[in-house]
Amino acid sequence: MTDLTPYLHLPGTAREALERYADVFGGTLVLNTYADFGRTDGPGGAIAHGMLQGPVTLFASDAAEGEATLRTEGVMFALLGTADAATLREWFAGLSEGGRVVDDLQQRPWGAWDGQVLDRFGMHWLIGFETD
Repeated sequence: MTDLTPYLHLPGTAREALERYADVFGGTLVLNTYADFGRTDGPGGAIAHGMLQGPVTLFASDAAEGEATLRTEGVMFALLGTADAATLREWFAGLSEGGRVVDDLQQRPWGAWDGQVLDRFGMHWLIGFETD
């Protein structure tokens, strides 16, 4: 693996988040629970390590007892030009469901399109493309 891959420590929502991201982005989802790994520092059914591998790759887990959970102030995941315009529009719409559009997906004065959404898990996404 050569790309930067976010690893999210979530407050008990890792399964829901990764399943949602798999619905939005596609790809292969692998979920391993605390019980699968023989861990006792969290609920057996909690996610100890989850991976979404595909056009967007993410790792996530449910934070163990005493671990900090994700805070995303000042962080934005940029998906600029990572797929064709139609796909990026679908991703924007999918991430918006249950979340909040920060800045509508729109054409900018320089000709490119972009927009921002804060999804229902608190992740801030910048999505854009050069031509429609």
